[in-house]
Parts: sequence; structure tokens; C-alpha cells
Amino acid sequence: MNLLSQETSPYLLQHANNPVHWKAWNANSLAEAKDKNKLIIVSIGYSACHWCHVMEHESFEDQEVADVMNANFISIKVDREERPDVDAVYMKAVQILTGRGGWPLNMVTLPDGRPVWGGTYFKKEQWINALEQLQELYRSNPEKLIDYAEKLHQGIQSLRIVPNENPKTSINKEQNAGLVEKWKHNFDWEFGGMASSPKFMMPNNYHFLMRYGYQKKDNELLEFVNLTLTRMAFGGVFDTVDGGFSRYSVDNKWHVPHFEKMLYDNGQLVSLYSDAFKLTGNPLYKEVIEKTLSFVERELKNSEGGFYCALDADSLNAEKHLEEGAFYVWKTPELKSIIGEDFDLFSQVFNINSFGLWEDGNYVLIQNQSLEGIAKMNNIEVSTLENKKKIWEQKLYIEREKRSKPRLDDKCLTSWNAIMLKGFVDAYKALEDGNYLNLALQNADFIIKNLWSSEGNLFHNYKNQKSTINGYLEDYGLVIAAFISLYEVTFDEKWLLNAKQLTDYSFEHFYDEKTGFFAFTSNLDKALIVSHFETEDNVIPASNSVMAKNLFQLGIYFENSFYEKVSQRMLQNIMPGVDYPSAYSNWMDLALNYSEENRELAICGDLALEYCNKINSFYFPNVILAGTEEVSNLPLLKNRFNENETLFYLCQNKTCSAPSADFQEIISKIN
Repeated sequence: MNLLSQETSPYLLQHANNPVHWKAWNANSLAEAKDKNKLIIVSIGYSACHWCHVMEHESFEDQEVADVMNANFISIKVDREERPDVDAVYMKAVQILTGRGGWPLNMVTLPDGRPVWGGTYFKKEQWINALEQLQELYRSNPEKLIDYAEKLHQGIQSLRIVPNENPKTSINKEQNAGLVEKWKHNFDWEFGGMASSPKFMMPNNYHFLMRYGYQKKDNELLEFVNLTLTRMAFGGVFDTVDGGFSRYSVDNKWHVPHFEKMLYDNGQLVSLYSDAFKLTGNPLYKEVIEKTLSFVERELKNSEGGFYCALDADSLNAEKHLEEGAFYVWKTPELKSIIGEDFDLFSQVFNINSFGLWEDGNYVLIQNQSLEGIAKMNNIEVSTLENKKKIWEQKLYIEREKRSKPRLDDKCLTSWNAIMLKGFVDAYKALEDGNYLNLALQNADFIIKNLWSSEGNLFHNYKNQKSTINGYLEDYGLVIAAFISLYEVTFDEKWLLNAKQLTDYSFEHFYDEKTGFFAFTSNLDKALIVSHFETEDNVIPASNSVMAKNLFQLGIYFENSFYEKVSQRMLQNIMPGVDYPSAYSNWMDLALNYSEENRELAICGDLALEYCNKINSFYFPNVILAGTEEVSNLPLLKNRFNENETLFYLCQNKTCSAPSADFQEIISKIN
């Protein structure tokens, strides 16, 4: 019997009518496997995953496949976004087995959950053959499978963190330089990003590279970051019609996206483009920010101030069949009809030519020239072309809205909401649009009301007024970071106190004294087959690197030496082993906090918030900002308020220069 109709996850509900007797990951399902001594199939995916849909259609909707699975296995469907802990464990297993990972992730395990075989996407016949062979082996020679499972289990356990036993390891301030030089060999100087395909945006990589280039005055590096951000904004991976980024590009020129739009990508990219706009003033970056946030507010925001997860890659085509990208692509006759007499000029801007052609006569809009250059070639004013582009995009938007929209994953995840919250805050810093701050505050209230329990724990998910899964480290780390960012624009100390409360809860329920890191799963939750410590930065930074940066900041705000020591120990444990810089960019960013350029700035007085906005409009990634318009007991601000004037306290390594009332002098010193 298929039990997924009882779930709230859109991904699980997509499988509720399969003939496979799917169950959700829970204690009852796992107990049944042990009671009946049956192998378990753990099949992991997410609602916006194209190849997950393909395998569902080819195999899980097929009665022949279902008969094999139902007869011999306990089949468990997992939404990787709801259960990143389960996904992480079995992803390690499949990477050991096959050398690569991805979704769908399909794993066969012993009744106790230890994996024995797995992979990603399988065709129907491959899948049936593998399951039949595994079942026969388990029937005739179970000891062989058990022995193999034990060896694989040992392999997974060996990937755990090995603590640095030398507490005196110092932070090598020059290590970043060597890693950046190594990294440069992989740069694509034509289209930006890394010289490979597919291309993921990896926002944290460019946050670090931009900060490093700025602080080290490496203009070549800054040029590369700007090239990358420009090419991403020009590419089909950015939806110029409606705003928002797709998850990645399948080619090397950011042209053809994997069309799903994920909340976590868009939140981080808004933060990245906001910082880049502050540094460069590039109007293209402002356009990206505004379009993306307009898309998020219109398509992904619920009535309570929360944000939904994703829009699917697939949508119904003209024949009413699900097709990847159907909502987004265009054919030439349609474009000529919509654009009219401007079609030739439109074609120059958006490459309705061999460069912009995808497949089957479909075009994905991509730019490869500046509007200035095209305007010059056509002897028209740039402002005229800019206005035409806006009109074209509006026409395309109106026409596209008549199509069947991609399916919406309407659950809310705490960690992803926190990422988007910070995106709105960072956009407010860059553009000073009060609506962005209001939306950030609404989302913070949504998190506090619906995702933070009276017992002190965060929940991970929310849908239909229900939160059912206890929070993971990523939820705590990213909410803490979002609350710190809210403090930076409001100077409302409740956000720092909230951040501190969640941090102390994290120490109680996630911190592992032996390794010096935080486990991914709370000690209140039932343990999986191995403990997971997330330390490698990926598309989303590792939860431990996020926590380490939080502890560094909170250690300064509250003069908490314990926070500071734990953060430093985490960094000391990680940095000596870093070889692949793009997987540790958030750690490398933390290492920059120990450079000579780092500062703390406290603004105290009646005009503190006014100056706060001015400071936040500058690109100062090396400054930790605090301030108050009244007497404050926050350790960094204590005894610094003067009701007669607004004073600036600029500090470095806990040593402060004399207070100054001269704003320009402070800016000069920071610069």
C-alpha cells in the first residue's frame, strides 16, 4: 500500500499514486524492514529534479517494476530537501560505490539501513535486473551482502572528521594566497566561472574571490568576478523576462539552464550581486537584484511572509506533456509576432541566431554584447535601446503568462528562508529600498512564529500550518547569520539576542567536543547509521563554516571568548587540509577575518541608524558593524553612548582608536 498521500512534501505527494508501495522515512517503515527481514530501497530526490521525474515515469509508474519492488523490498521515498541528513549519509555511500553522486539517488540497504548497492538514474531494465539479483543474493547468500555492507559502512565512517590534535596550530594567513593562485588555473576567461560544464553559480565562491580581490588589491581577480557576474546575468541561466536564476547551466556559456528555480540559489545570488553593486555601481547588477526580488516576492512568497522552495524544471508544453523548459523557450515565428518591427534589433540583443539556438528550433535568450555596443552599431541612443528592451521583456512576460506554469514546491524550509531573508537584507544595504527590509522583517517574524518552538528548537519544514521535522545544523547556522544581518541594518539588539539564544542551543544539542565541530543532526533525534559533520562548502556553504563565521561575529559583539576560541579551533582544524579551494571558500572567507584589514566599527548617538545606512551602502566586507541610538549594555557598545553627539569607534584586534565625530575621517581610515 502506498502511504505517501499522508505526507505534505510536494515531492512525496508526486509519488502518492505510483503502484509502488512507497513509505516515508520514519520509525515505522524502518521497523517493518527489520520485522520482515526485507532489504530496503531508499529512493531520494526532490520536486524540481528533472531526472527524478524521468525515472518515476519510466519505472515507478510501471506495474512490472512495482511488482518486483513490492514483493521483496520495503520501498522508502525521501525528499532530500526535507531530510538532508538521510541524503548526506547515502550520498557518501553512492560516491564511494560509483565515484559520483546526484539525484535521483537510489540505494538498496540491509534491513538495518546499512547500504549494499546504489547509484543515481537507472533505466527500467537495469533497475529490475539489479533488484532481482540483489534479492536472490540476499536469499541464497545473505552473509556475503552483510559482509559487503560492513565494509562499505566502515568506508563511510572513515570519511568522518579527524580532529586536529595540535591545539597550537596557527592560522596561516598566507595559505589563502597559494590556494587562490591554484584556483586561477581553472578560471574561464571567456565566459566566466570555472572552465568546465555544467556550470553552477556557486555564489559563495565569488563572495570570497571578490572580498579577497578587494582586500588584496588584486584587480585581475576583481575583473574575473565581474566577468563571471556579467556573463551569468547575460546568460539564459538568468530569466531576463521575469527575474530569477535557474539552478545551473548545462553548457559553458551560461546559456541553457537546468530550468528549475531554487530559493537558495536566488537568495545567495541576490546577496552576491548586492555586494558587487556596492563595489562597482554596475547598473546591470541592480537590474538583476530588482528583477530577482520581484520574482521571489511574486512567485515564491506565501501570505504569511514565508518563502516557498522552488519552481520545477518541467512544465506542460503545447501538447500538454511535461517537458523541461517548455515555459521558458521561444521559437522564431512566435518572437516575430510578439516583437514586430523591432525583431532584427531584438535578435541582435538576445541572439536569435546560431549562438542563441538551443535545440528543436527553440531559443533561450542570451546576451553576449553590451547594449552600448549594439546601440552604437545601430546609430541609436543607449537610453532608447534600454527602453526598447524593457518593452520587449514586458511583451514577452505577458505572452509567457498565458502558458502553463512550472509546478511549485510550496513547502517552506527554515534554512532556505534564512538565506532569502539575508538576500533581502543585503539588497536593502545596496539599494536602500525600504520594501526589501520590510519583507526581510516579515520573514524573520514568520520564522519566529512558525519555525521556532517554545522548547527552544527550530523546525526544518513548514506547510499547511504544520512543522514536523526537527531542525538541522543548517537551519540554526543560517537563521543565526540572517538575524545578525538584520541587526546590522536595524541596530535592534533583539536580533543579536535571538542569534545568541540559537547559538547556545546549538552548543547544547549539536556540538561535538571531541572533533571540535557541530554534528548535522541534533542529539535529540534518532541516530542514523553514521554521524554526519558537514564541512565542505557546496552550492550552499557548509553548516559548520556558517557556524564558525557566526561564532566569530558573536564573539566580538558579546566579548565571548568561548565563541571566539571554538571558531578559531574549527578554522585551525580545516585549513591545513584544504586542497580544493572552491569546496572551502566560506572557510577561506573566515580566514580573511584574521587579516590586518579586519575592523570593528561602533556608531553611538542619535544619528547612528542614519550613518548605519551610509556605511552599509559601501562595500566593506572586512568591517563588523554595531551601533545604538540609546544607552546599550551590549559589550561592544557599553559606556560608549553620548547623547550630545554621534561618535564613531573604529577598532582592530580589540584595540580602538580615539572616538571621532568625523564620518569622512572614519571612511578614509577603513579604506
